[in-house]
Amino acid sequence: MQEMDIYGVSFDLVGKQPIVLLKTKDGNRYLPIWIGQPEAAAILMKLQGASTPRPMTHDLLTEILSQLDAQVTRITVTELRENTFFAQVTVQLDGQEIDVDSRPSDAIALAIRAEAPIFAADHVIEESAIEFEGEDVNEEEIVSEFKRFLDDVSPEQFADVDEEER
Repeated sequence: MQEMDIYGVSFDLVGKQPIVLLKTKDGNRYLPIWIGQPEAAAILMKLQGASTPRPMTHDLLTEILSQLDAQVTRITVTELRENTFFAQVTVQLDGQEIDVDSRPSDAIALAIRAEAPIFAADHVIEESAIEFEGEDVNEEEIVSEFKRFLDDVSPEQFADVDEEER
């Protein structure tokens, strides 16, 4: 397993589908995961420090876990099967770790709220990651592109989602 950072959230220019981009903590490998618009909004809201007057689903789950004296200790993108990523949320309760099946987007939204580390299985990175090598990597340009996106997007842009996209 490799620890990952959230590098940013963007849109697939062709299908206008949101993508969360994870980056290996120790390297130049990027893992793009296509996600739903509500989950993108939940991730972006927390990354931007925004809040809502009432708890959203991921906030509610985080609060429930807290009230039960449980905590999210990590999330792991575990596999890619038939073009679908799978993840696990690891929760610690009474000194015991419990792994719960999850969509990566929900797991990432929870990890941000719980300040839990994000991991990806080595075979998922080998199979699906994009690697930038050598001196040609202009990380400042990539970072500034995602920052421009994050500066210009608002959670309201994700509000109009029809049922087929969920």
